[in-house]
Amino acid sequence: MSASPDPPAASARNTRKAYAADWAHFTRWCRMQGEAPLPPRPDLIARYLAALAAPPRPLSRATIERRLSGLAWNLAQRGLPLDRGAPEIAATLHEIRRALDRPPARKEAITDAEVRAMAGTLAYDLRGLRDRAILLIGHAAGLRRSEIVGLDLRQAEAADAQGWVEIGATGLLLHLAGGREVSIPREAVKATCPVETLERWLGFAQITAGPVFRRTTRDGKRVMPGRLNDRHVARLVKKTVLASGIRADLAEPERLALFSGQSLRARRR
Repeated sequence: MSASPDPPAASARNTRKAYAADWAHFTRWCRMQGEAPLPPRPDLIARYLAALAAPPRPLSRATIERRLSGLAWNLAQRGLPLDRGAPEIAATLHEIRRALDRPPARKEAITDAEVRAMAGTLAYDLRGLRDRAILLIGHAAGLRRSEIVGLDLRQAEAADAQGWVEIGATGLLLHLAGGREVSIPREAVKATCPVETLERWLGFAQITAGPVFRRTTRDGKRVMPGRLNDRHVARLVKKTVLASGIRADLAEPERLALFSGQSLRARRR
């Protein structure tokens, strides 16, 4: 098969800039593998494409195919046409399409008892208080990761807020985007009560306005003003699932694949 033609004139500059970045990424990957990028070898290109699709952060199918086009164009400029139909490349692309076009696996739901066990693995420093509140509030209300970290202490305080909290004598009321409200009652056992854990975090962190869940310093001794990134919720779930021994019958990679921030939303009792 012939190499990719020059990009259309109207978008040539941006396309060639992207293709240059594709080539730089490929050559860097080759150096890390101890391989020479030239001359082009179908088996090496296939390995590179497979690496782009590998967990934990696979690129989208469209991005991978765009990068292959970038490699083909760069090689053509060097007088080295790439046969994209070579068996190694074609087979790898087929597997990538099958894997990335497949609907994502449903994450394992977490039970009430399991989330309490997960919370029990956390320390009682500032970071532990915050993370305990994240787990218990997120699970009790069935919140998305972005909704958890998007909570503010008061109404309409920040442009990136996704809701605000109202703490009362009988429980907690979450006012979420789109007018949705979720009520969480106080529980008898204070150590695992979502409302009590949130109050402890807010009190020790001395948060009186702005984002409810914030970053802490590396030593966990001071609270930073910035809102917590929602990726922290996914990492927290995975870490505490392992620490609490949930689904210990499975190997660690399988356990990690089963649980994510989404697991807080799907409750099993």
